[in-house]
Amino acid sequence: MFRLAFRNIVRQRLRTAMTLAAIVFGVMALILSGGFVHDVYHQLGEALIHSQSGHIQVAKEGFQERGARSPERYVIEDSEGLRGLLAARPGVEDVMARVNFSGLINNGRSDWAIVGQGVEADKEAVLGSQLKITAGRQLGAADRYGVLLGQGVAQALKLEPGDYVTLLANTLDGALNSLELEVVGVFQSFSADFDLRAVSISLEAAQELLGTAGVNTFVISLRETPLTESTAEALRSGLAGSGFAVLTWRTLNSFYENTVALYERQFGFLQLIILVLVLLGVANSVNMSAFERVGEFGTMMALGNRRGDIRRLVIVENVLLGMIGGGLGVALGGVSALVLSAIGIEMPPPPNANLGYTAHIRLVPSVLASSFSVGLVATVLASLLPAWRVARIQPVDALRRNA
Repeated sequence: MFRLAFRNIVRQRLRTAMTLAAIVFGVMALILSGGFVHDVYHQLGEALIHSQSGHIQVAKEGFQERGARSPERYVIEDSEGLRGLLAARPGVEDVMARVNFSGLINNGRSDWAIVGQGVEADKEAVLGSQLKITAGRQLGAADRYGVLLGQGVAQALKLEPGDYVTLLANTLDGALNSLELEVVGVFQSFSADFDLRAVSISLEAAQELLGTAGVNTFVISLRETPLTESTAEALRSGLAGSGFAVLTWRTLNSFYENTVALYERQFGFLQLIILVLVLLGVANSVNMSAFERVGEFGTMMALGNRRGDIRRLVIVENVLLGMIGGGLGVALGGVSALVLSAIGIEMPPPPNANLGYTAHIRLVPSVLASSFSVGLVATVLASLLPAWRVARIQPVDALRRNA
């Protein structure tokens, strides 16, 4: 049956070429669109990790929900002991301490509400590879009383590197404290909202401002992003019952999860549209081919083949077409993806973002498999009705087509 089906599709070159073209272009469209969507996931995730959250954060339970209102309740006192425990985990590249605070920054003329972080400057400079310094330089280890401003903060207060500002915040005891700081740089991250309120100062300055020797959060940088979930689970097991929460970058960035959900729905709808288009295109070709061969099928039935044999032959021919077309579509789609990725696709900034980026087409095994499956399934489905209809024609009526 397979040998006969293969000979038939080779013999009908025009119809075969039309059918294969519909399958190949459908599969290629799915590979390119799916690869583009997965590149959006990858680049957005890496931008958030390397500009804001790191891969994993460890803090006292409840800090993310209530820490801004009651920071004194969520200070980690034995910070070095916990740092050593976290750093010993396989896959961990570095562990950074942060102190979070909110307050006002004053340029001598007006105030601006900010959300600040006290950071270990040298380590954060390595983690923050996606931060774009638009003026000045990165915060360094020697900048004990330096401040790095988000672009929105700098624009609102008309500040430049070398200017001096006063930072006001409440200590953990509730008293008002202030520090005079020098602006060393202005940064631009992926998120415009983040840049509108964010400032970074040295960890020592933040501890002095808040009157504490502790920290609020440990940020973990991993060697590879795919290690995030396994490392987080291991940390949760190791810290169970200790009062610490382990949060991954996905949990910390709800914007990412919402974006992924949106794109997955859009890509699912696109898959459905392409499935229908391939189905209709292949169905037209298969239907015409099947009814042009009614006389041939009548001869086969006159020679003793059953109706079921005719149905199976038509379906098997289309299974072979689907496999060949799907394979060609995957091969050509992969080559097209590599070519487009080498060229790069310049993209404007996404909504609520500052920075544009260069998109690529990622070759994702699940997308390649699903695209091949769509091409094959659409071709097989398209063959069912023509196979059923030609098999129902009486042999005598079918043989008349040979006249």
